[in-house]
Amino acid sequence: MTNDKTYQPFEGIKRMSEMWERQINGLLYMMSDNNEFVKLLKAGTEGHARYLELLRKRQELVAGVMNLPTKKDVANVAKLSIQAEEKLDTLEEQIWNLQDSLGTVNKGYLEMFQEMVNVVKQMKEDFQQIELNHANELSAVQDELKELKENLSQLTDIKTELEQMKNLFQEEKLKNKDLVLAVAGTTES
Repeated sequence: MTNDKTYQPFEGIKRMSEMWERQINGLLYMMSDNNEFVKLLKAGTEGHARYLELLRKRQELVAGVMNLPTKKDVANVAKLSIQAEEKLDTLEEQIWNLQDSLGTVNKGYLEMFQEMVNVVKQMKEDFQQIELNHANELSAVQDELKELKENLSQLTDIKTELEQMKNLFQEEKLKNKDLVLAVAGTTES
């Protein structure tokens, strides 16, 4: 095998970037060690910050006039949308909890109504049984009343017959008495 190396362009770029990085770091280190450079850098950053603040304010004024949203407006909208989503999530959880509790309550009501239906059915059956028993007792009482009426009519017939017989006996007694008196009167005369 040969020791042929393939050319890799990224390897060269990597070496160059490392070399530049070392040189720039050394330059920055040397400059940051210089008080005058630090003062100049401080003044430059303060001026740049003032310039950026002035630019931001003018952008907001122009955006307000042109009715365009600014970065701040977009950030506020994003914050509000996140808050709205959190509130929606909270409401969604509460709705799920309500649905669960309503399901439990509905299940309880369904069980209670089923129990009431069963009790009503049992009461209806008991009432029908009581009505049937009363109807049977009533028919038995009616049969007994008919029987008693028949017995009473028989007794009244017997009573009238006894009255007739009593009257016959009394008539017979009177006849016998008259006969006895008549017979007794014949011997006396």
